[in-house]
Amino acid sequence: MSNVLQDAPAEAESAGSLACAPAPRSALDAEAVKAAYRRWAGVYDAVFGGVSAFGRKRAVAAVNGLPGSAVLEVGVGTGLALPHYRGDKRITGIDLSGDMLDRARQRVARMNLRNIDALLEMDAEDTRFADGSFDIAVAMFVASVVPNPRRLLAELKRVVRPGGHILFVNHFLATGGVRLAVERGMARASHSLGWHPDFAMEALLPPDDLARAIIAPVPPAGLFTLVTLPRLETPGRIARPAA
Repeated sequence: MSNVLQDAPAEAESAGSLACAPAPRSALDAEAVKAAYRRWAGVYDAVFGGVSAFGRKRAVAAVNGLPGSAVLEVGVGTGLALPHYRGDKRITGIDLSGDMLDRARQRVARMNLRNIDALLEMDAEDTRFADGSFDIAVAMFVASVVPNPRRLLAELKRVVRPGGHILFVNHFLATGGVRLAVERGMARASHSLGWHPDFAMEALLPPDDLARAIIAPVPPAGLFTLVTLPRLETPGRIARPAA
């Protein structure tokens, strides 16, 4: 286990513009997210751990079944998923919340998890990892939290090698019925919740990616969805997204 207590530097970089599809929601800025998860950190496992367990375990099982050992977990939070990775997977976890990461580090130490290489405070939209650093990136319950989901997707495409895989497990907006009305009603509380109940999959995936993604509802209730996106075997460098 190496570098598990280090933090990433906070400075951001900027580059050219990145076109992001408009989403039917207001953006959560980084400070709003940090403030929300500072409030949630102490009770997150008790309040959300059980609700999100099915999605988390399904995502980790998918990662464990994929080739490659270098794994980036985006939105590692308090580290609830970390004990479930196979020992041959080398995990780097990142999160915007230092409060959540403190609890993840405690979990790693308490459970003596030896395959956790680093837990870093870092912006998922601007990770500063080198191109192609990972075989797999998995973002758990993050897509509806970041200010710019398409920028998150572009950054994960950059840091995952061609031929690797990008996975998302998330709650996505219902397409109809009572749940759709409830989620749209809850959207007014997005800043307090720290996530968007009205987050549509199209806000994350452009049409070409949506067409080739493997999309699977997570049982038993189908509240969460697992999306697996193979990283295309294309040569050349993926441009760093704009800050």
